[in-house]
Parts: sequence; C-alpha cells; structure tokens
Amino acid sequence: MAEVRPSLSPNLRLDRHDPYLRLLCVNIFVRNQDRSLRFYVDQLGFGVVLDENYESGGRWVAVAPPDGSAVLALVTPKRNSEEYKLIGRCRHAVLVTEDVLAKYEEWRKHGVRFHHPPQMTLWGGIFTRFDDLDGNSFVLAGRDDLVREIEAERRAAAEKIEAERRTARELEIAKQVQARLFPQKAPQFQTLDYSGLCIQAREVGGDYYDFLTLGEDRLGLILGDTSGKGIGAALLMANLQANVRSQSAVALANPQRFLQSVNQLFYENTTESAYATLFLAEYDDRNRSIRYVNCGHYSPMLLRSDDTLERFDPTATVLGLFREWKCDVKEQQLRPEDLLALYTDGVTEAFNDAGEEFGEERLIAALRANREKCSEAIITAIVEEVHRFSPREQHDDITLIIAKCR
Repeated sequence: MAEVRPSLSPNLRLDRHDPYLRLLCVNIFVRNQDRSLRFYVDQLGFGVVLDENYESGGRWVAVAPPDGSAVLALVTPKRNSEEYKLIGRCRHAVLVTEDVLAKYEEWRKHGVRFHHPPQMTLWGGIFTRFDDLDGNSFVLAGRDDLVREIEAERRAAAEKIEAERRTARELEIAKQVQARLFPQKAPQFQTLDYSGLCIQAREVGGDYYDFLTLGEDRLGLILGDTSGKGIGAALLMANLQANVRSQSAVALANPQRFLQSVNQLFYENTTESAYATLFLAEYDDRNRSIRYVNCGHYSPMLLRSDDTLERFDPTATVLGLFREWKCDVKEQQLRPEDLLALYTDGVTEAFNDAGEEFGEERLIAALRANREKCSEAIITAIVEEVHRFSPREQHDDITLIIAKCR
C-alpha cells in the first residue's frame, strides 16, 4: 500500500509515553477510479491526497474531506477477488458537518443521490444518507453541540486574528514613534563630518543614538544600549532618551553631574533589573578636542590618521542599576583625518551560519578599507559588510555613529 502522509496536530505529543494515533485511511471499493474520483472531488468537494501509478501495475487514488482529517482510498479490485464483492457494500461511514441542511442542498444540486431529506434523531442531531456512484452509502450528520463547538472555535480564531492585527498595528505605531526619537537632523560643524544609523532587529528596539547641540561650537555624540529586547527595551530607550535630553542643559558645564542626574532618573523610573550602557562625547569644533564618559559601553575605536588604533574604554559602570553612581571624564585630541567609530553589539556580535561572530577585527578592517569615504558612506559600507557576513535574520539592533575629523 502506498504511503499517505497525515498532517500532525500541534497538540500531539510524539514521544513513547503517549504514542501518536489517528485514523489514516478507509478503503472504499469502486468499479472505476476515474469516475469515482470525479464524484468525490467535483460533487462532494473532497481534495485529492494521492493519485499515483506504480510499476506493479496498480494505481493508488486517495481523497480527503476539506479538513483533511481522514482519507478515503478509492480501490478498484480485480474481478475474481473477494474485494470485488465489496463494491457498493460500504454502509457505516459517517461524515459530520455543522450544517446538514446546507450541505444537503449543495450536494443535491451537484447530483448526489440522497435516501431522504435530513431528519431529526432521538439524540438531538440531524442526519441524512447518500450513495456514491457504486452504491456505497454514507451518513451525513450534525448536532447542536458540534455546531456550538465549531462556532466557539471560529470566534476564538477571529479574536486571535483581530488581536494579532491590533498588535501589529500598535507595533507599527510604536515603530513610527520611536523613529522620531532618533535625531532628525545633524547640526553642521566646521571640523567634523559625522552620521548615525540604527537598524532595528524587530519593529522596535533598545538601541539609542543622539546628537545634541551643547552650546556654540560644541556637539554631543551619544550612543546607548538598553537591556532586553522588543517593546520592553524600546520603553527603556524612550525613558533614557527623555532623561538625557531633559538634563542636557548641564552637560557642558558639568558632565559628571549631568550623568549622575540621568542615572538617578533612570534608576528611579525603571525596574531593578533594567540598565543601559551609554557613551557620551562632547566635541569642541574650535580645537578638535573631545571629552567623553563611557558608562559600561563597548569601547569606541579611534582610527588615527597614521592608521594606529586607540580605544575609549569605560570610565564608569552602567546606568540604572545603582543609586550611588559616579564617573570619570577623559579627554582626547583629534587630528585631521582621524576616524571615530561608536557601535553597539549588534555589529560585532552578528554571527554567520558557522556560529562565528563578525567581531572587532572585521569592523576594524572595514573602517580601514573605507576611511577615505564620508561618514555616511562608511556606515553604509560597514552595514553591507555585516549583512554579507550574517545574511540571515538579524538578531540584534545594529547601531553606528561615525565621526571623521576634517
């Protein structure tokens, strides 16, 4: 007998303690498989599961009702066999439907021969009986509790679809709102060419970058990464952004006090396990100097004009975990053609099919290979490198700031 592959219910346990079991196939003996196939498909609306000819000379034809719950094999036995005597002798197969009257009218218009109109039964159901082309007889039945069960399933399915549609819409709105939290324009500076980009792994994410005007000829470069993913991380990101921007007025005069205030607000307004890494740099356009604080973030890379590499290592712990918090401020002098790269772990921890990470070395190589380009083009080139290395589903937000000293 040819193999018929049943579909598996998602609720099944396929283990030895609770073996899988279902009705696979019932043989219906017919005189002509082609004529019977047309009856079951054209008049009853069944689907063809299998129709194959085999080298042994046999043909296997199988059909199933629309839900595919059971299979009927249409078998044409040899004339002198015992099975040949069983043609038209099927009497006990039962098909169940939620609306016997509607199915009766539909099939009757298709030429199906019924024994009688639908009748009520003592057990609270309704049934009728019909024959196929060979006289095999089937019961078509339904009952109120079945109808109620089907209606309940339909309502549940409709509610699930509506909930998914509403969730998708809400996520789309959240995505649009979060997009407005990123800087919409970059103030022009004489000695610095800079750009930023965030590509979120989901509709919304927890990475944050910003450009702040900190007074005349001074620019704030900010890159952060909040804990978690999805909606929770996005809410933390929005909270962090609000705290940073609301306190930015004091950043120029006293960056330590500024970040202590940000930490306090973040600590008080989030859960105990919430935190964020943050890198804040203040660039002075007049003398190309940069003051920075690294709050537990990946060390930004400074690729010097002579191709040497320096890192801006952490000067404080992460934000939001501790009420008592302090930081150190460090300073660097930039020179023309120096290249500063700020990034989140979505860049270096992107992995390929072999489980290898993109890593810092590939990032450094990409910076060196593209350093002659403008900041925006450098970002585009790095993102393309990451996507070539890790072409499948993106697992984390990819966020970059590139600043090139003119």
